[in-house]
Amino acid sequence: MGEAVRYDGLSCLQYWDEDSLALIHCWQSRGLLLALCPEVAGGLPVPRPSAEIVGDTVKTRDGVDVTAAFKAGANKALDLCQQYRIQYAILKQGSPSCGNALIHDGSFCNIKVEGEGMTAKLLRDNGIQVFNELELKALATLLPVE
Repeated sequence: MGEAVRYDGLSCLQYWDEDSLALIHCWQSRGLLLALCPEVAGGLPVPRPSAEIVGDTVKTRDGVDVTAAFKAGANKALDLCQQYRIQYAILKQGSPSCGNALIHDGSFCNIKVEGEGMTAKLLRDNGIQVFNELELKALATLLPVE
């Protein structure tokens, strides 16, 4: 968890608050987390050019179509969830893969709009509840207490 797989080669955990980090560490110590970056699983490198959903495709700022890699990563995430009977996913808000409520608008101007990334949508369409890093307390109410 918290591996440096963001498009810019950094980890997302540096942006999380202490309460969220405590929950992540608790779940990790209980063996409840399985880490996967759909973009890396789909074949994209780290670092990689940032990408945004533009219509029905995912493109880099330079116009390179990376949709196939995003779809492949989403399918690998779903396969993993089905293999291990995973019911909940924690995904990074705003990402063209993982955003579950907000994504960038495709203009590369750091404008976020309502929408879902490819992985978030595929998981949700297959019955997996998707949470982002700001919704961990809501997820905590659903996980069994030991």
